[in-house]
Amino acid sequence: MFVRIVKMGFHAENVDTFQAIFDTKKEKIRGNNGCQLLELYRDKNDPTIFFTYSYWQTEQDLENYRSSELFKSVWAETKALFNKKPEAWSVDKMVSLP
Repeated sequence: MFVRIVKMGFHAENVDTFQAIFDTKKEKIRGNNGCQLLELYRDKNDPTIFFTYSYWQTEQDLENYRSSELFKSVWAETKALFNKKPEAWSVDKMVSLP
């Protein structure tokens, strides 16, 4: 399993807009081939910082999504709201204890 973690910071006045974008697109994102889980987290101390965790069957599945029109449109809307450059990590899931 392949996990993509993205940290995003938003201008305070754009937080509601980001959440609305995410809410309208989350099912479509999750529905992409190979996407097994999509989660959104909000920082406990700074309400303008969010993290997405997406679990993918393979790296190619993520790359296919990143090449899609859906990703391009979501990213274009979202990046206009940032207050800093986003950070992203690609990691392999090693252990998970439910």
